[in-house]
Amino acid sequence: MFSRTLHHLDPRRTFGRARLFMFVRPVQEFIQTESSSAVLLIIAAAVALVWANSPWNHEYERLLNANISIDLAIWAVEGSLHFWVNEVAMVLFFFVIGLEIKREITIGELSDPRVMAAPIAGAIGGMLLPLAIFLLIAQGPEAREGWAIPMATDVAFALGIATLFASRVPIGLRAMLLTFVIVDDIGTVFVVAVFYSADVQVLQVLLTCALVASMLLLYRLGVRNMIVFATVGLVAWGAILESGIHPTTLGAALGFLTPWRPPVPLDGFVRAARRLLDRFSTGDRAPESQLGHDQVVDALLGLSDLSSNAVPHVDRLEHQLHPWVAFLVVPAFALANAGVHFDPEGVSDAFSSGVTWGVIIGLVVGKPLGLVGATWLAVKLGAGRPAGVTWQGIWAIGLVAGIGFTVALFVADLAFADPELLKHSKIGILAAFAIAGPLGFGAFMLLPRIPRERGRLRSAWQTHSSSTS
Repeated sequence: MFSRTLHHLDPRRTFGRARLFMFVRPVQEFIQTESSSAVLLIIAAAVALVWANSPWNHEYERLLNANISIDLAIWAVEGSLHFWVNEVAMVLFFFVIGLEIKREITIGELSDPRVMAAPIAGAIGGMLLPLAIFLLIAQGPEAREGWAIPMATDVAFALGIATLFASRVPIGLRAMLLTFVIVDDIGTVFVVAVFYSADVQVLQVLLTCALVASMLLLYRLGVRNMIVFATVGLVAWGAILESGIHPTTLGAALGFLTPWRPPVPLDGFVRAARRLLDRFSTGDRAPESQLGHDQVVDALLGLSDLSSNAVPHVDRLEHQLHPWVAFLVVPAFALANAGVHFDPEGVSDAFSSGVTWGVIIGLVVGKPLGLVGATWLAVKLGAGRPAGVTWQGIWAIGLVAGIGFTVALFVADLAFADPELLKHSKIGILAAFAIAGPLGFGAFMLLPRIPRERGRLRSAWQTHSSSTS
């Protein structure tokens, strides 16, 4: 048995497979978690809407305004529940986005810009055209502060709808969709950091940068304890909170700066694992003896530590944090931000507002037209489309990209201090979701099924990936 195990650990074979599934498995976990969380996200948003429009709506407001404080004697933070969700929990959301961006740029869909030129161009077009439409429709400088709202795409809903129709979505189309949402996330992080930060305190920014630099230095010096990095990160969050820059920027930056290479390289892992398996085999011949038992336990503990250190930090953190973000942070954000109170007069005012229509038309019309148009232009200029990707599939991606929801709500909360404008923007986001969701669902449903041979290849790929988890 051990000879077969050692044969499978041949460095040349194992290294090649590991390089492939190092990318495949995290991507599949990311997509599956996002698609599952989309259901919980809908439930949380529905609960917020029903609660905010029920006789108990005052309890909803009381919950959001409930004061929560943490006092550590030398440092204290106090704020409402809404503050803790938007300013604290969403930092974790953007940290996971930063991790995903790092992985995609390192070995993922964004690692070869020549291959991914078309989807990158499409994503940029899908941000710029909605922005222009909003600025044309919204009237007045205060209303135009929300220009970035229709730029956003909700990752969970976009990937969730695509996953529901996996038998109709070829790998190339899924890669394009993933590229679109990642580039969209990069744009959102940039916009929040540059355009939605006010009264910047230079000393606090410098302190934040110094703390981030100290984390990189500690890693270079060999520190690997996550508690140390979490502590320094918490202090950095406190500093950036006072700086005028939104704290989510720090989350995205820390995610992107997370080291990609594991402490133990894959070829080194194979050699060390071979030695430990030899030791395990020796002890297993006499497991009842003290020496044999010690050898077995020592080998198993060594393998545990070795495998832990062979996993890239980006993958490990994303694997550990993504479920918490997808199933707790994002639904909590929806519950805290989607509760718009509808009254006949308020709804009438909203649908006579340029902000509402700027958001709706920007997302429902601007997103697909900008995305498909920029992709078409890139292809005309020489960029290629991944194998199996049709223009019908690209239109499906464009329509589902019109679901802004989570990130759009987040940007709206940053953009508008005026409660009326904020309410109008949220009504626009919810209306766009009600239109773009069914349109995207129908567009994916109309895609032709993947030929059986490709389907079997996809199934085998997914099964192999799942068996390694």
